[in-house]
Amino acid sequence: MAISASMVKDLRQKTGAGMMDCKKALTETNGDMEKAIEYLREKGIAGASKKADRVAAEGIVESYIHAGGRIGVLVEVNCETDFVAKTPEFGAFVKDIAMQIAAMNPKYVRREEVAEEEVEKEREILKQQALQEGKPANIVDKMVEGRLVKHFKEICLLDQVFVKDNDKTIDQLVKEQIARIGENITIRRFVRFELGEGIEKRQDNFVEEVMSQVNKG
Repeated sequence: MAISASMVKDLRQKTGAGMMDCKKALTETNGDMEKAIEYLREKGIAGASKKADRVAAEGIVESYIHAGGRIGVLVEVNCETDFVAKTPEFGAFVKDIAMQIAAMNPKYVRREEVAEEEVEKEREILKQQALQEGKPANIVDKMVEGRLVKHFKEICLLDQVFVKDNDKTIDQLVKEQIARIGENITIRRFVRFELGEGIEKRQDNFVEEVMSQVNKG
């Protein structure tokens, strides 16, 4: 059945989950509100946003060095208590985040960090591309916004698809972890180094190499 905006809004109010999570839950359950709520709870998403305003000042700084030392990542992930920060589960989660950054090379943690000037520049580039493709002027703006969302999924960590599970985004992974441990979790910042970056050289497929390490884990 068709999922209406009012259904998504209703589910969001009941669970505190994000709009895209609510839409997916309703789609998966054919619009059944109770089953959608259960779906979100099973995924660990329902209620996670309610913890988002709580201060997360503890946590760990994790490193990931790709085999051979060709890619290195440092990432800071915060939680609320030192107790949780020292648990193996939290450590494994942060390690997954570091490996994601190594494999997918995001530029930002979240969309809000992208400067408006950069967004407008990308929007104009996408608009010109659409016009050059001969797309009707009345649908160009809609196409541009759709492609802009795709662009965010490439450059923003939270919007990226999780390399170890293509059925969820990093944002969903974070929410699941929040629901599981009962504390707010924030990916604060990261830095990624790539050997020889900025120097003209042969380009290797680092994503495949990093993924081979993920699959071995």
